[in-house]
Amino acid sequence: QVQLVESGGGLVQPGGSLRLSCSASGSNFNIFSFYSMAWYRQAPGKQRDLVARIDNEANTNYSDSVKGRFTISRDNAKSTVYLQMNNLQPADTAVYFCNADHVFLPKAWGQGTQVTVSS
Repeated sequence: QVQLVESGGGLVQPGGSLRLSCSASGSNFNIFSFYSMAWYRQAPGKQRDLVARIDNEANTNYSDSVKGRFTISRDNAKSTVYLQMNNLQPADTAVYFCNADHVFLPKAWGQGTQVTVSS
């Protein structure tokens, strides 16, 4: 079973940057590299939406709303996935969740980290 812990959220002004981290733990064998990892976000009263995904071969895809501003990356040696967020806007305000997905391995969600963009 993989456990995910996000960090790096906070309050930032419009145009600012944040880097979120999601660290995986819970296995004696580093299976992190097999997972496709993703960041989702959920604003109050809205559904949880995919922001960015990186698969086990480091292929990435992004939602249209963050393309060109956000970058997802992973460090398999540290069992960590990152989300670099630049030029943040109020519409990016949400709770950001980390997700681990695999066809055969147990899936996992983190507890979420709040990102607030406000002047």
